[in-house]
Amino acid sequence: MIERVRLSSVWACLLALAGAPIVHADFQVAPVFSDHMVLQQGQPVPVWGWGDDGERITVQIGSRRATAVVHNGRWEVRLRPMKAGGPWTLEVRSPSRSVTFTNVLVGEVWLCSGQSNMEWPLERSYQPEADIASATNRLIRFLDVPNVKAEAPTIRLNARWEVCSPDRARTFSAVAYYFGRALYEARRVPIGLIRSDWGGSPAEAWMSRESLEMRPRYVREILDPFPEQWRRYQESLEEWRRAREEAQREGREFKRNAPWPPWRPSELYHGMIVPLIPYAIKGVIWYQGESNAGRAEQYRTLFQDLIRNWRRDWGQGDFPFLAVQLAPFMAVRDEPGESASAELREAQVLAMRQLPKVGVVVTTDVGDPNDIHPVWKKPVGERLALAARALAYGEKITWSGPLYRSVRFEGSKAIVSFDHVGKGLEARGGPLKGFAVCGEDRRWLWAEARIVGDEVEVWSPQVPRPVAVRYGWADCPVVNLWNRDGLPASPFRTDDFPLTTAPREP
Repeated sequence: MIERVRLSSVWACLLALAGAPIVHADFQVAPVFSDHMVLQQGQPVPVWGWGDDGERITVQIGSRRATAVVHNGRWEVRLRPMKAGGPWTLEVRSPSRSVTFTNVLVGEVWLCSGQSNMEWPLERSYQPEADIASATNRLIRFLDVPNVKAEAPTIRLNARWEVCSPDRARTFSAVAYYFGRALYEARRVPIGLIRSDWGGSPAEAWMSRESLEMRPRYVREILDPFPEQWRRYQESLEEWRRAREEAQREGREFKRNAPWPPWRPSELYHGMIVPLIPYAIKGVIWYQGESNAGRAEQYRTLFQDLIRNWRRDWGQGDFPFLAVQLAPFMAVRDEPGESASAELREAQVLAMRQLPKVGVVVTTDVGDPNDIHPVWKKPVGERLALAARALAYGEKITWSGPLYRSVRFEGSKAIVSFDHVGKGLEARGGPLKGFAVCGEDRRWLWAEARIVGDEVEVWSPQVPRPVAVRYGWADCPVVNLWNRDGLPASPFRTDDFPLTTAPREP
């Protein structure tokens, strides 16, 4: 006879706080499951939870049934792949209890994550009134993961799936909503959008401790410095509290804001990603990087390791991971020069070149020099949907703008070739702009450029023998190279000069 190990009262209380459908202290379905959810079509669907060791759990949806025995307090089944459709009822039964989820759809599930530009709500995007008013679609569903920092992995998730409506869409991520709407219009199947984001968050907060410890560089540059960062924060917080108390005693107005705590590595992965794993998803859309721009050279591996981290822990193979390139922001410069944001954009493109099923969509036309949160979210979501149609669903469409492939030098001219030319190259709104060249002296000067077939010729009378070309290499690039399919070219450089964001040698 198998000994039954009962959950402690502390664990039962934790499960209750998770907002999950608890019907017995020893039986729970993972809280990511609820009424109105969307399950991923075309691949095995894990369903899991917790209970008493030795109990047999049965999960059924339609004619599909799977069973598992609780082991070490946890159970998991994998339902056979299903076709899009519904609504269905999903039932989970133990020997003495059952939980039933209603209005369940089967379709396409995407995780939408990142920092504030993913978080940005529909109601604060550009002219959203008509889109909010028309946001009634019972085949699109939302799961909004609350902001939770956790020092260790948690199962808690105080969230429920909800049906898309004007009131619900209003405060949902604008990028995610426009992505889901465009994907629904193209695929005509139910769409599930899981939003898990936090403004200002760096990539390392979204990564597991294991993934950060795998590279000595991250230990040295991210993990080891944190205790000292936390100590300094605690000192600043204590000093702020003393100043506030002194002002209160003296009856003075106190306007100083409390210091912000440093981001603890892995805390958002623990609190906002782990509770979702291994819920079946089609892929991820990701809008993040602003908080890592000062360490863009490090991001060249960090971003790729984050993608590997999530793919490894989900256990679904190389699911599509679609990122938004940083939008233009900060002052427009009169002369070409170095840029941390440009180096971050290059790091994003590098992930697309080096990892399978990674896409990057370009936003050079929808930035704002005065606001790190540009309001034009609709083009971003729709370009992500184009990328999903190509990389996730195999549609033969042009999903990217021109992407630098190679350069050759012929006398005083540089000839640049591109991938993703589509129907051809074009300059929008006048002659090409945003190109710079340099000679052996590495002094960058603005250049003239023209389209010749599917290539771009670049030159400057002041640089008789160019050795390198850059395009849009700025915090706030002013550029106008597109393809005729309506997608802007990505900023690029042809050189491999040292990056300004690389750590300085001691």
